[in-house]
Amino acid sequence: MAEKRHLLDVDDLSREDMGRILDTARSFAEVLKRPIKKVPSLRGKTVVNLFYEPSTRTRLSFEVAAKRLSADVLNFSATASSVEKGEGLKDTALTLEAMGVDAVVVRHPVAGAPWLLRQWLEAAILNAGDGMHAHPTQALLDLLTMQERLGELEGRTVAFVGDILHSRVARSGIKACRAMGMQVLAVAPPTLLPAAEIEGVEVCYDFDAVIPRCDILYMLRIQKERQKEGRFPSLEEYTHLYQLDARRLGKARPEVVVMHPGPMNRGVEIAADVAEAPHAAITAQVTAGVAIRMAVLFLLLGGSEGGEKVA
Repeated sequence: MAEKRHLLDVDDLSREDMGRILDTARSFAEVLKRPIKKVPSLRGKTVVNLFYEPSTRTRLSFEVAAKRLSADVLNFSATASSVEKGEGLKDTALTLEAMGVDAVVVRHPVAGAPWLLRQWLEAAILNAGDGMHAHPTQALLDLLTMQERLGELEGRTVAFVGDILHSRVARSGIKACRAMGMQVLAVAPPTLLPAAEIEGVEVCYDFDAVIPRCDILYMLRIQKERQKEGRFPSLEEYTHLYQLDARRLGKARPEVVVMHPGPMNRGVEIAADVAEAPHAAITAQVTAGVAIRMAVLFLLLGGSEGGEKVA
């Protein structure tokens, strides 16, 4: 496999690459079950979490992952830095370069920001979400969660339901699921779908009609912060047509898996009782996130058990 230095989106990963990351993550998942959950694989390495947008799950997950690998971790927040004084992304990047950091985990509201950092830094760049564009480690942790629940993913059917237009989770997730041989449905009102056709994806407007076909129901948050104009008449109407509640869950296959990237709008895209039902794998996604991010950091930074780079 050709050497690669960054993880910017799942486009850069072959199915074999994804398989290797998932296998490595499973080995780290075992480490996380031990009384002492730390390994020395990245001792002496420095990882910076460079977050220009609010985050709980992703930032903490990357921080825990790096610390479990014994790396040094620096957390950068745009609201508590020179960014508040007008410092641009490039100058911040050059400051990090001067400090000799080994990896930069970046979340930024502008699509393409991680690709700019790749041009400016020698460090490995990991995309933790750029605008509405991509979120590759979320896609990988979702694959791991699906495998843990369902086993082989080839031929399985997953429906991404809700605000697909504004969702970087959906964009990367759809690519990853298709790469694994899954059938992908995009379920949303027309105003919450991209204008261009989504390659290889079946578009559906009637949520109730597709529920019995699906192995995975992946519910997406209505992203009010990214919407500049009304995309539907009211939340009440959206909830009536697209919320996953107990009635709709009753139409699903007995083994259906319910997923959500968080944070959830309980009572909007998903009912509170469904979010806590046995079908839900939402907390399992969080657990998988630490193992996946450990795997990606380990493989990118040439951990002590092997130096081949994967992304």
